[in-house]
Amino acid sequence: MEESKHPCYNAEAHNKYARMHLPVAPQCNISCNYCNRKFDCVNESRPGVTSEVLTPELASQKFSWVKDNIENLSVVGIAGPGDALANWDATKKAIELIKAKGEDIIFCLSTNGLMLPHYAQELVELGIKHITVTVNCLDPKIGAQLYKVVNYKGKSYTGVAAAELMIKNQLEGIPYLVEQGVLVKINIVMVKGINDQHIPEVVKKMKELGVFITNIMPLIPAPGSAFEKFPQTSMKEINEMRDLCQLEMQQMRHCKQCRADAIGLLGNDRSNEFRMIKPEVEKPALPQKDDRKPYKIAVTSKHGKLVDQHFGHATEFLIYQGQGREFTLLENRKAEQYCSGISECDSEDGRKSAAIQAISDCDAVLTMRIGYHGQKRLLEHGIMSVEYCDTVEDGLGYAAEQLIIKKAM
Repeated sequence: MEESKHPCYNAEAHNKYARMHLPVAPQCNISCNYCNRKFDCVNESRPGVTSEVLTPELASQKFSWVKDNIENLSVVGIAGPGDALANWDATKKAIELIKAKGEDIIFCLSTNGLMLPHYAQELVELGIKHITVTVNCLDPKIGAQLYKVVNYKGKSYTGVAAAELMIKNQLEGIPYLVEQGVLVKINIVMVKGINDQHIPEVVKKMKELGVFITNIMPLIPAPGSAFEKFPQTSMKEINEMRDLCQLEMQQMRHCKQCRADAIGLLGNDRSNEFRMIKPEVEKPALPQKDDRKPYKIAVTSKHGKLVDQHFGHATEFLIYQGQGREFTLLENRKAEQYCSGISECDSEDGRKSAAIQAISDCDAVLTMRIGYHGQKRLLEHGIMSVEYCDTVEDGLGYAAEQLIIKKAM
């Protein structure tokens, strides 16, 4: 069956089969309080982010490029960076161009579900067998706290009216897809204090509608979003909710909350290797050398050139010392991995303490991304965390600048 080769629908497939997301859908028809879609950061790892937006024609070319270089590519998905159905013409054309190549590929897409009543039939006719719908609530009062604006048929809705419209269209489109043999996955973003206690009710309803699996995901506070100051939902809390909802129906536990242009295995994003459009990256204003003592900065990097590794995944740190524009590599320092998998991110305190102890003499960590709890733990040890998206050289200058600003406050 097709789901056996889809890494999101089959936990045993996520280390065997690769997927690629085509960022052909830039527009979104709703505004969520937890979302801020940035296109300029190549190493930002969260949904709705991409380093490029492609035309259907470029997407078709990129598919051929990736297919020639990744033999175990089994899935082509469209997951944004906006909403696939809010960009239906581009979404449909990209899929049709790739289908015409005659490759053995599974097609899937993600949507907020607002336009499902309008396009569900076309989706089935196009042969899309896997569709993910984000359903965060069934109660409009809760939805009013999650959705800022819903744009539908030329009119904007806010508050309870916006949430009512979203929920109505989702509950109309999902059972139609299920009846037509589509495997529907439901994503639920868990936001503490808003929808967390409501999630079991959502899962129960999704089971009644016949969905294949639900995926409860943590809130990742996005800078610039209405929820940027909210605490990141911990994996302990997520797993407790998954365990509770597992009694009702199957739960996805291996989600990596992928970018809109992700490529490769779920745990090994290779999108950097296949960029067709090099984004313009604003270089930081690097500080000049000053009279302060040199800074020691630990860097997470896969190959030593880019800041391209999550803090929690690093098994070694590049230790640099210097200031301003002048830094020297002192050593490659081995360290115990802070987080060995999404299901363990809030367990094994000994491992976490050992990872932080390995860089306890550093002033800062320069990393692609770090979770809220990791940032907090580092600060408790006097280590500043700096997220960055470009070369190690420029990142070190940026980190030094942030350290100077921090010490001046």
